[in-house]
Amino acid sequence: MAEPSEAEFQKAVISLAKLHGWRVMHTQPAQIRPGKWITPNTGNQGFPDLVMSHPYRGTLFCELKTNKGIVSESQWEWIHALEDSGEEVHVWRPCHLEKISDRLAKRPDDE
Repeated sequence: MAEPSEAEFQKAVISLAKLHGWRVMHTQPAQIRPGKWITPNTGNQGFPDLVMSHPYRGTLFCELKTNKGIVSESQWEWIHALEDSGEEVHVWRPCHLEKISDRLAKRPDDE
């Protein structure tokens, strides 16, 4: 079976999140000319792909990658900055889908 693309994986994660009552934010890239895509933003590059918030389960910042995808230096800088300020941050891959589903279904302090 073929490995899902990052876009397919992202769609699966967003569907799981919505199933469990999370609010989800993702900034969509825009095509500015044929073959040239950008994600318009002001500030530092590399912000995580998804921000998800749930009233009882917390707020998550999630960088999504394929199983072989590489986290860029600017993405690691965001991950470390968010972690250092006490935020819950994940780098998720399709091979983590069961763990992702478990996290989205539970409060962070559930054991």
